[in-house]
Amino acid sequence: QVQLVESGGGLVQAGGSLRLACAASGGTFSLYAMGWFRQAPGKEREFVASITRTGTSTLYTESVKGRFTISRDNAKNTVYLQMNSLKPEDTAVYYCAARLGSSYYVSVYEYNYWGQGTQVTVSS
Repeated sequence: QVQLVESGGGLVQAGGSLRLACAASGGTFSLYAMGWFRQAPGKEREFVASITRTGTSTLYTESVKGRFTISRDNAKNTVYLQMNSLKPEDTAVYYCAARLGSSYYVSVYEYNYWGQGTQVTVSS
């Protein structure tokens, strides 16, 4: 059973940056593909970024390409989401997710484990 705990959310002005972290425990972290998702009020949870278990491949949703970077440190059992040039439309609760596998994954249904989320609010 894998436990995930997100941190790093907060309130930031448009154009600013935040770095989210997700610490994993209870499993062999290097075997898990990791993903970041977000959910705004009244909307469905949506894919943001994913990274393979080795960290060699990443995938992003179109709206964050060039602004967000997903990375991982397998020695620290942690995955990160560096968010730059933030926009008000990035406001949401951000969740990290994990699943066993060698690829990256984009659907909420493909992930087995979820964190509780961290709020990101971008003011205009």
